[in-house]
Amino acid sequence: MNKPPLIAGVPAQGHEPLPRAPPDWKTAAVQRRTRRRYAAERRFRLIGLAAVWLSAGFLALLLASMLTQGIGGFRQTLIALPIDLARDHLAVTPRQLRGRGADLALAGAGLETAVDHAAAAAYGTDGPDWLSDGAWIVVRDAVKRDPTLLARPVTIDVPVTGAIDIAYRRDGSPEAEAIVARLQARGVLSVGWNIGFLTAADSTDPTRVGIWGALKGSLLTMLVTLCLAFPIGVFAALYLEEYAPRNRWTDLIEVSINNLAAVPSIIFGLLGLAVFLNTMHLPRSAPIVGGLTLALMTMPVIVIAGRNAIKAVPPSIRDAALAVGASPVQVVFDHVLPLALPGILTGTIIGMARALGETAPLLMIGMRAFIAAAPSRLTDPATVLPVQIFLWSDQVDRGFVEKTSAAIIVLLVFLLAMNGLAIYLRNRFETRW
Repeated sequence: MNKPPLIAGVPAQGHEPLPRAPPDWKTAAVQRRTRRRYAAERRFRLIGLAAVWLSAGFLALLLASMLTQGIGGFRQTLIALPIDLARDHLAVTPRQLRGRGADLALAGAGLETAVDHAAAAAYGTDGPDWLSDGAWIVVRDAVKRDPTLLARPVTIDVPVTGAIDIAYRRDGSPEAEAIVARLQARGVLSVGWNIGFLTAADSTDPTRVGIWGALKGSLLTMLVTLCLAFPIGVFAALYLEEYAPRNRWTDLIEVSINNLAAVPSIIFGLLGLAVFLNTMHLPRSAPIVGGLTLALMTMPVIVIAGRNAIKAVPPSIRDAALAVGASPVQVVFDHVLPLALPGILTGTIIGMARALGETAPLLMIGMRAFIAAAPSRLTDPATVLPVQIFLWSDQVDRGFVEKTSAAIIVLLVFLLAMNGLAIYLRNRFETRW
């Protein structure tokens, strides 16, 4: 019986496929296609590298701008003030300086007036106007450290006013520059570190403002946010992923959580205003109210990240735990949750970083008040770093420009420290498969 003819490359019935001839890689057409493919790959790599360098350049420009403008906020201009408190006969004893009422005793004895008299004696009738409003506080602290200053003359470096400070370290008004020239000729001006910026609270005088009040308010607010959003978000993610039945109510909850994660933050501020202030009558402008409001905003992010992390745990882990006799609860809390914890912490980092930089919801609940003392409790009036930056940026006095940039530096350091701690915890619990 005659067999059908074979066609090149097409197998006949009952025959193996015929091998195809290998392409000739030396032909001009193949070489052109190869060169185009390699050229496209090089262009893609160059575009990606350019994008990375462009992003790094913008980041470096931002950091350089903040550092150059904000480093001055950590420094201040000082003037040497010769003072002899023995001449003023202050009615205060060294014993009073060791008690809790030392500040009140020195203020009541007329220390501020004595400082003004010393400035007038050293620099003329305009001398007291050249000193900062907090100059006498520097003298007060020096006397508290060394009570012998009440009986002997001493020269203390005290801060000058904002106008003279700007004129000495930058370009100021002609009047302030003339005063600076006179003081420089006498060699009494110097520049030192402004430690009070990290230990004081808000003030109307740019030479006396500090960031500690807002920083402590942010710490308390973030503490409330973390203590509420993290456990509730994790337990909600565990329930939805491990225990919740698959029905339309569960689907509705999932859709609602996804929508809440995209809601503008000011909506949560309105919710906090309506529920926590107008309904529950909690104290206005308090860290507990700010923490509750930001917890509502952060919780959906933690739930979504937690569910994705739990879903990424291999099913074989659950099956193996059940096979050796573990209960479903033991499987979840002893095996699934520890393995999903790095992913959950990643979502927590994102949510807390967003909450730390929020301003709009906190403005709605009144955390934009002038706070002259750092809060000591969760119910004390307080503000936070982003709101403090917003308030200082709206000031007319040029002295607040440096303070605003310096506060931004503190906020960035706080954010990096918080993220660094979370990344350390994530890496500590991370498991390599």
